[in-house]
Amino acid sequence: MSRRVLAILTVACAVAVGNVYFPQAVAPLVAAGLHLPPDAGALVVTATQAGYTAGIVLLVPLGDRFPHRTFLVVLLALTGLGLLAAGCAPALPPLVAASALVGLTTVGAQVVGPLAAGLVAADRRGAVLGTLLSGSTGGMLLARTFSGTLGEWLGWRAPYLVAAALALLLSAGLAVTVPVTPASTHRRYPALLAEPLRLLRAEPDLRRSCVYQAAVFAGFSAVWTCLALLLTGPAYGLGAQAVGMLALVGAATMLCTPVAGRLVDRLGPDPVNLVCMLGVLLSAAVLAAGSLGGTAGLAALTLGTLLLDVAMQSGMVANQARVYALRPDARGRLNTAYMTCAYLGGSAGSWLGVRVWGAAGWRGVCALVALLATLALTRHLLARARCRPRRRRRTGRPRAGARVACSGTGREPAGTGSPSSTHRRALR
Repeated sequence: MSRRVLAILTVACAVAVGNVYFPQAVAPLVAAGLHLPPDAGALVVTATQAGYTAGIVLLVPLGDRFPHRTFLVVLLALTGLGLLAAGCAPALPPLVAASALVGLTTVGAQVVGPLAAGLVAADRRGAVLGTLLSGSTGGMLLARTFSGTLGEWLGWRAPYLVAAALALLLSAGLAVTVPVTPASTHRRYPALLAEPLRLLRAEPDLRRSCVYQAAVFAGFSAVWTCLALLLTGPAYGLGAQAVGMLALVGAATMLCTPVAGRLVDRLGPDPVNLVCMLGVLLSAAVLAAGSLGGTAGLAALTLGTLLLDVAMQSGMVANQARVYALRPDARGRLNTAYMTCAYLGGSAGSWLGVRVWGAAGWRGVCALVALLATLALTRHLLARARCRPRRRRRTGRPRAGARVACSGTGREPAGTGSPSSTHRRALR
């Protein structure tokens, strides 16, 4: 993969993810501009996020059915048209409908990952995935700042119209830059929708990657859901702007994820996962000091959220490298299973976090994060223990059929770059 292709794919990830998050900053402006109650603008955010979740389930598996470049171009073009419709919407109902369409089609980042994994050698996959994830993080952070500032200057419609122009221009750029890749399966759509569940049953490394990310993302969501309650409560008495400023700490992950990707290429995903889980445990201990309040508590929250963000995002690089190495012709369906589990974990973490906050306060939330990280770490250690050869011949070599190492190395060994004929028949 050339640097030019990697650069435009990284931008595609940033734009696609940014379209999910920028409505959060302009929701109050939408309500004011349409002369609605202040909380009415939240419907736009909800519709976008609901559409995005549906897109992961309903559209991402089609990345295995159609050529990646064509699929990406169509998705971005539809996103651009949806953003244009949202920016011209005369009332809230058509705006909500257009926002749902935007969320449904702006799943390009989930298609770019499988595409990039197939364009690079296995020993560079981690570095490329880390770069793409840094683009997604940058899009998430910059989109909020950009849309909020532009909305204040020119009104709430301006961010939608500018985002529409970016999506349409990027669609044209991808059409002439990204190489053509053939479809990896010809299965019908209903079979593609059911395939992620079958893959979860068939692939142990997919299941454990899902467990790792769901547990860590649940802790991440619990912290960020309850952080606003802590900062605006009596311990600090700050405004909502303080949460936004603290979120900018996550920009450091843009530098860390490419480094994590290179470590995955060198060492495999399992050691990186181990360090990330230990990092989440350490972040829980540091975050607990945030309950003290004052300057020391705010410093602990800053350092703790930084550790948590870096550990969560770096762990995602390791998990995706492991998942994409399993079956090259089913990467879209593998990614659907993985991301669905991750988002379910995040939703559960937000729900649990609020309830733990009400019962045990901030330290209870930190204990929840530590518990989730411990569960993931225990699962990881058990998986590593099973990776050792069970039986050996007298010569010291493994018996035929014995597993010498985990398949989750992030690499396809020589001769195993494609699934077996049995797997091919099952997937096609």
